[in-house]
Amino acid sequence: MNKIKTVGVVSLSSGILGESFMKHELDLGLRRMEALGLGVKFTNNALRGTDYLQKHPEARAADFIEAFRDPEIDLIMTAIGGDDTYRLLPYLFDHGELAAAVRENPKPFLGFSDTTTNHLMLHKLGLPSLYGQAFITELCELDAEMLPYSRRCFEELIETGRIAEIRPSPLWYESRTSFGPDQLGVAAVSHPNGGFELLQGAPRFRGKILGGCIDTIFDCFDPGRYADSPALCEKYGLFPPAEDWQDRILLLESSEERPSPEKYRAALEHLKARGVFRAVSGVLVGKPQDGVYDAEYRALLREVIDDPELPVVCNIPVGHAMPRCILPFGVDALVDTERQRITFC
Repeated sequence: MNKIKTVGVVSLSSGILGESFMKHELDLGLRRMEALGLGVKFTNNALRGTDYLQKHPEARAADFIEAFRDPEIDLIMTAIGGDDTYRLLPYLFDHGELAAAVRENPKPFLGFSDTTTNHLMLHKLGLPSLYGQAFITELCELDAEMLPYSRRCFEELIETGRIAEIRPSPLWYESRTSFGPDQLGVAAVSHPNGGFELLQGAPRFRGKILGGCIDTIFDCFDPGRYADSPALCEKYGLFPPAEDWQDRILLLESSEERPSPEKYRAALEHLKARGVFRAVSGVLVGKPQDGVYDAEYRALLREVIDDPELPVVCNIPVGHAMPRCILPFGVDALVDTERQRITFC
């Protein structure tokens, strides 16, 4: 793949990047992009703000298509996640708009959290994607510099167009509780971090990674947050059938909402009922934000999966815990906990 020269930023769920109170973060992110030698293009509606984009999912969908069609954009990167990306489905699939754009100009797509929905859309269309970082969370990090581990991953992507290997982060960081201008240059609180931790099963396994935020996956099946979400996801075949999970590696990471053990169990039960755990070659589990419910989630993984032979690896620095790696979806991966690395071909 080629070096990334221009990044297209899209707001596919939350429109927070366009709010005036985000100006200091937006400016910081643009300075960092420039320092990395990157051009930045915001799609037409990316900075329209929270209220407009919440009311206009068709505008968000149009931006997704625009980013693929724009020949100057080398990498599509989400501003941040949110919670209702499923509402884009009709505008992207009713007339094959997204499929046509992807077919005409395939390119890498990077995001996490509720962007899990977009990753599943692209998987449906056969396009590999990249999970784990976003513009606000990485480029706009308020510390004096981007978090070193996250920066190395992002730099590898823009310099080579791919990710070759992931290793553990030596540190983890507490989540911020304040994001105002007075926090510019304030260091995130850090702690020593362990490596990839094998919860059960063999220490080495292979497969193509797929999955994402367990909260978003739960919303594919449960109407508790949005009553129409399960019906729309079913109508458009968003969640892959059991046979599509065969020999894949399932990625699960939990959101900043820190789902209760009861909700986490319910999400795992949905996956089990769909035949996912019988099909996959292993499971990767992102470190929970601030380590909340870490022990409870691990116990539930063992209990619900109920197959000690299925490899499960925890403490992956991806998703809502800081720092964040980038995990390629749809390419061959080898997980090796003995050598503490995940390599991609």
